[in-house]
Amino acid sequence: MAGARILIVDDEPDIRELIVDILQDEGHQVCAAADAAQAREQRRSQTPELILLDVWMPDTDGISLLREWRDAQALDCPVVMISGHGSVETAVEATRLGAYDFIEKPVSMAKLLVTVNNALEAGRLKRENAGLKQRAPSVMEPLGRSLAVQNLRRRLEKVAAHDAPVLITGEPGVGKQQAARWIHAHSRRAQGPFVAAPTRIEAQGWRNLLLGSAGEPGLLAQAQGGVLFINDITLLDASAQSLLLRILESGHLEPDSSTSSELDIRIITGAGAGLADLVRSGRIDESLYYRLNVLPLEIPPLRERQEDVPDLVRFYAEYFPSRDGLPYRHFSVAAQNRLRQHRWPGNLRELRNLVQRLLILGGDEEVSVAEIDEALAQVDAVSAGPGQQIPALFRLPLREAREEFERQYLTHQLKLAEGSVGKLAEAVEMERTHLYRKLRQLGIDPKQV
Repeated sequence: MAGARILIVDDEPDIRELIVDILQDEGHQVCAAADAAQAREQRRSQTPELILLDVWMPDTDGISLLREWRDAQALDCPVVMISGHGSVETAVEATRLGAYDFIEKPVSMAKLLVTVNNALEAGRLKRENAGLKQRAPSVMEPLGRSLAVQNLRRRLEKVAAHDAPVLITGEPGVGKQQAARWIHAHSRRAQGPFVAAPTRIEAQGWRNLLLGSAGEPGLLAQAQGGVLFINDITLLDASAQSLLLRILESGHLEPDSSTSSELDIRIITGAGAGLADLVRSGRIDESLYYRLNVLPLEIPPLRERQEDVPDLVRFYAEYFPSRDGLPYRHFSVAAQNRLRQHRWPGNLRELRNLVQRLLILGGDEEVSVAEIDEALAQVDAVSAGPGQQIPALFRLPLREAREEFERQYLTHQLKLAEGSVGKLAEAVEMERTHLYRKLRQLGIDPKQV
């Protein structure tokens, strides 16, 4: 593979220059660094497709530098470690931190070229795979034909046409980041980066995350010209809120400097229910809230647009076989109706995960109602905790709880009757015509039980 950008980090000039000459002869674009400080500077000035990193260096050793990049989530290309004093422990630690391979000195040029080609190919495949995952369904428009989805699409189109901050509200799992990606993909910033803040913030805190540290660019610098998405603004503590507000007010990447780069970012944030109460109580800074809530966008929960469930099921039933090579399975009309009647407390995330699980674990080509009932019962049991087998029933309105109980009860009795409606009618003491009507109403197909 020729023409790749490669960074060599080694404190020994002879070895560094030799590797540079060899790789340049292979047609690669090679730059070199003698220590960790130069390596950080080189990574800021260009985006290498491969890094060859010496383990033993005078200031910061290669393992520490690798750990620094890993902790900053900046390992965006393969890293091959080079060492003249290799040990099993060092190789294991480097691999654990994300290194692609480990080469010992004196370096065999044949081994080096093979390793470089393999690492570049692995990096290329990883980027291609990441690109495929981002194209669908990350930027797909909301699926469905319900009035709620039609209104959501129209709202998304209006929001995407402007550049003001957006505040997306909705329950967990409704697809707030997916909506943010759609807005980005259909805005004037579509060619710029989309940077999502991690949902869990480790010890480095929000300041380092936003502004950067140890020579690594922060989220604000990474998102210049594009979009910064913060999934839940309630995760920001008071100091983080104050910092973000000062940045927005100053219009610069460095909040206390008028000489730093101007801020060229669209901020999209998300939040769950109860945000207004947090603002009133002072937990969320009121000034920051009004700066972020210029264009509000509310995403309805799946239970308020259950007529869209069949479209969503069919989409994911085709998406996972196409993306992951899973076997295709057909969801019968009865199976789709059963899923449509579920309350979906986990919203789109729950539906997506359930379809994926049924494709992975199922055997027959067609997904049955009984299989869906079993999968939903397992989810309910896990979400309830120990000792409660059907806890979701007690969280439903009375009418829906009664329907759910009847569905589970008749499915269980039908299994005991080996799928015979005649035997079922005798067991539950119901007239057969009325029983058939009840089974259709509940989405139970006796032939699939």
